Amino acid sequence: MKDRVLALAGLLQALSAVRQIAHEGRADADLVQPCLDSVFRLDAEDVEAVYGSAQLLKPGLECLLRQINGQGRDVAISRMAATVLHLERQLIKQPKMLDALRQGIESIERQREHFGSEHSSVSQRLADLYADTLSQLKPRVMVQGNPLQLAQSGVVAQIRAALLAAVRSAVLWRQLGGSYWDLALRRGAMTRVARSLMQDP
Repeated sequence: MKDRVLALAGLLQALSAVRQIAHEGRADADLVQPCLDSVFRLDAEDVEAVYGSAQLLKPGLECLLRQINGQGRDVAISRMAATVLHLERQLIKQPKMLDALRQGIESIERQREHFGSEHSSVSQRLADLYADTLSQLKPRVMVQGNPLQLAQSGVVAQIRAALLAAVRSAVLWRQLGGSYWDLALRRGAMTRVARSLMQDP
């Protein structure tokens, strides 16, 4: 359950970054960087290592608690999360697309090591990879925000890069045994685990 909660927190943190980018044109580094880094950690030793540490997912854990408990729940993030989880179901039926994603990420990794995850050229290549693969599947993730921001190609690239990170977390969640039963029947257990993780030093 701990690992599944971390993966869901990663998903929601990436989508929180999407929302912030869509409205403000950029996302806070502490929000988006752990998510983008997770895209490149395909063979990490454990779930915490995928994101760097559980502490780096505090924004995602806070968002998860709001979504579970209904206090301050963000309907737009809930809608995007449901779409991303459905998109992941379509993706795992496409082995060629999975291979293309892995190869693309491995190719971009060299650039990331040089410039860092948030560099515009890295975001653009992640966005192009998303456009060439995941955006071909249905359903499309609908992102609402400031029309002035959404009209800018650099902002769209950041959004697609963050969406790729969201899908990465969705895949991880499913690999860990996550299912809609968790969301429907295990909210109490998820709440306890999320609160415990947030209190860990």
